[in-house]
Amino acid sequence: MTDDSSPWLIVGLGNPGGEYAGNRHNVGFMVADLLAERLGAKFKAHKARAQVVEGRLGAPGPSSRRVVVAKPMSFMNLSGGPTAALRDFYKVPVERIVAVHDELDIDFGQLRLKLGGGDNGHNGLKSITKTMGPDYCRVRFGIGRPPGRMQVADFVLKDFSSTERKELAFEVDRAADAVETLIVDGLERAQGTYNS
Repeated sequence: MTDDSSPWLIVGLGNPGGEYAGNRHNVGFMVADLLAERLGAKFKAHKARAQVVEGRLGAPGPSSRRVVVAKPMSFMNLSGGPTAALRDFYKVPVERIVAVHDELDIDFGQLRLKLGGGDNGHNGLKSITKTMGPDYCRVRFGIGRPPGRMQVADFVLKDFSSTERKELAFEVDRAADAVETLIVDGLERAQGTYNS
């Protein structure tokens, strides 16, 4: 039974540091930044090795939801430690945790929302699943597959292409809307609206 007083924890996955800011792998941070902007708040350092912002999402009133938006500052492949520490600090049930991350198996401009499942080789998800099991929500932001023989690691640590950058702000906005819909209206409604 989920205690209604506990907040939702939205974890945008990425790597800290200016040199990674525009990378495909950092799209989770981009969505987290936009959600913080919508909350009208600035990120603050948290002892859980993360930047956090707290507030409410959704229309003002009884349907709005208390949220903590976080960016782990541990590098992608160690995201589980800060996520678990924030879960414990804010007493968040695992089904109220939403990881926002880049996804190779979905084309750029597409989103998929789901609860649970595998990590599909994503080191951030692998780390979170290792610390608390797979039963959290995911907002998967499509980045497509690397062209030609480019290695996956090189591809995800490159910035979006100039063509993609023209659409990026719109797609990040859409992903933030999807997170908000998931939290306010539930997973099924969000999937029906945003899963492409």
